[in-house]
Amino acid sequence: TRVVEERETAGGRLVEVSRNFFAISTRTNIVFYFGEEVDIFEDGEIVSHDGAWRAGEDGNLPGIIMPGEPEVGMVFQQEFAPGIAEDQAEILAFGEEIDVPAGMFSDTLTTEDCNPLDGTMDLKVYVDGIGLAIDEFAELISF
Repeated sequence: TRVVEERETAGGRLVEVSRNFFAISTRTNIVFYFGEEVDIFEDGEIVSHDGAWRAGEDGNLPGIIMPGEPEVGMVFQQEFAPGIAEDQAEILAFGEEIDVPAGMFSDTLTTEDCNPLDGTMDLKVYVDGIGLAIDEFAELISF
C-alpha cells in the first residue's frame, strides 16, 4: 500500500495525525482503502487512537475510496470496520469547477460521504491525477 498522512489542526495546534493505507488495482483501477493509524492529540500529547483500523484484522475488510469506473449515483463502502469505521460515499457530479489555494480545477469528481455511526455527512471533491482537493472545509494548498 501507499501511506498518505493527514494532519489536522485547530487554532494552530495539532489535533490529529492519520496515516491512511491505499492501493490501486492495475487490473480494475479501483483505489482500495486498507485502514488507518490514528493519533489524537490534546495539548501536544497523544491521548487516543480512536478510529484506527486495518483490513484483515478483527473481521475488517478493505473499502473502496474510488471506483475504477465511477458514475454519478454510484454508492460504495469506503471503510469496512464494523463499529469503528463504516463510511460510505455517493458520487454526485463530474466537472464542477473549484478554486482552492493550490489552483483552479475543472477535472473533478464530487462525492457526499456519510458516516452511519454518527450520522455525519460531508462533501469531498477530487481532482483527476491529484486526489482529494476539498474535504468539507479543508482545501488543498499544494500538491
